[in-house]
Amino acid sequence: MTTNIKPSLYDFTKKELQALVKPSFRVNQIFGWLYHQYAENFDDMKNIPKSLREELAQKYIVNPLTIINKEESSDGTIKYLLEMQDGKTMEAVWLKMKDTQCDENGEIIQEAKYTICVSTQVGCKVGCSFCLTAKGGFTRDLTAGEIVAQVVTLKRDNDHKHNRKINIVYMGMGEPLDNLDNLAKAIEIFKEDDGLCISGKRQTVSTSGLSNKIDQLGQMDLGVHIAISLHAVDDELRSELIPMNKAHNINSIIEAVKRFPIDTRKRVMFEYLVIKGKNDDIGSAKKLVKLLHGIKAKVNLIYFNPYPGTDYDRPTRDDMVAFQEYLIKHGLLCTIRDSKGIDISAACGQLKEQSKL
Repeated sequence: MTTNIKPSLYDFTKKELQALVKPSFRVNQIFGWLYHQYAENFDDMKNIPKSLREELAQKYIVNPLTIINKEESSDGTIKYLLEMQDGKTMEAVWLKMKDTQCDENGEIIQEAKYTICVSTQVGCKVGCSFCLTAKGGFTRDLTAGEIVAQVVTLKRDNDHKHNRKINIVYMGMGEPLDNLDNLAKAIEIFKEDDGLCISGKRQTVSTSGLSNKIDQLGQMDLGVHIAISLHAVDDELRSELIPMNKAHNINSIIEAVKRFPIDTRKRVMFEYLVIKGKNDDIGSAKKLVKLLHGIKAKVNLIYFNPYPGTDYDRPTRDDMVAFQEYLIKHGLLCTIRDSKGIDISAACGQLKEQSKL
């Protein structure tokens, strides 16, 4: 474990770095090394004077994360175990969403599309009964730099150039809105024009429903999408699945969503984890239609992903399709999410802190 913990350069916005590093044109160079060249240390920054590199190295580090292990799924998903300076670990996931498309001559007409599933905490306070991450309890928030470095690290490891588009989903370990200040700063850093230039519309914040924090995120007007982990249509079941529902019930979440600023061309995503015998019946589908009436919503049905020791079961394909068809028939846009990386425990609700492997 490293005892001399230093701030990472990924902790700073460009404006903050300009206040720390003079002359300011050096910041442009440093930003290029960080976000375009994916530099791992100060010695890589060849056009920065040695004296400045040495000065920076005394106070800061470049990348606060080390890849400890990675597992690749049969579907191309890669799960990363990442260690931080204090020896704590967390997981991030590289997801291939669409394959490369070629014409009849073998020429690439569309590059493969990727999404990075990012963690915001080590562990989680929410304690959802269906989630493996919650079993280990909560350890600490990630810094903005540790959030940002996940994307840089995975892009570098997959030789994904800085100007290739990518989507970010804050759906890894932790409740993003429980670490709102660091989350918001990371979002702003991702959006920097001279950095990765990942717009808000390519970033989705998934929350288990901290209604007051949904309002705070909306007031920041960061341009991000929001996804609500709803999972139930009545407070009794939702409190069983998500104990925090007792403080942030369904009605408070729905009202906060109605206040949240969204792109008029987009919809609010409602994630609905389908558990066999719990919420997979048509009666629940009817209640969901009523609950979301008047909201420009999209429902994403998610299979429960089993793990050792769970009391819940995965629903059948027939029940999933029947649920989807009912929602569509009654005016809701609805998709079924194919679980990616389930064979390497990289799917929703399967991430956790681990010891070194």
